[in-house]
Amino acid sequence: MARGAAIVVIAVCMMSCSGGMERGESGLSGEELFLRHCSGCHPDGGNSKYPLKSLDHFTLAANGIRTVDDIMAIMRHPDQGMTRFDRRTIGDGDARKIAEYILTAFK
Repeated sequence: MARGAAIVVIAVCMMSCSGGMERGESGLSGEELFLRHCSGCHPDGGNSKYPLKSLDHFTLAANGIRTVDDIMAIMRHPDQGMTRFDRRTIGDGDARKIAEYILTAFK
């Protein structure tokens, strides 16, 4: 009985010590995540293969991408030439951070 209670206490502590992180969130900032997963093809918000698909506001808007959800949708189901980032590769919380970073960093 005492062992079962100890397991419950440890589990509750682990959940409360997570800092309120969303499911699929690594604890890294949007910038750190962008540098890790995106900057190889999108250095400084550009696009090394397809310049017409850079990440500045003007180019995003011209491609119908205006919101965090729009960017996340592209990450999950990209056009030809872009790596697909499924939820196992980048969780929803981290994908949201990357999208928010893109919208604020590349104006």
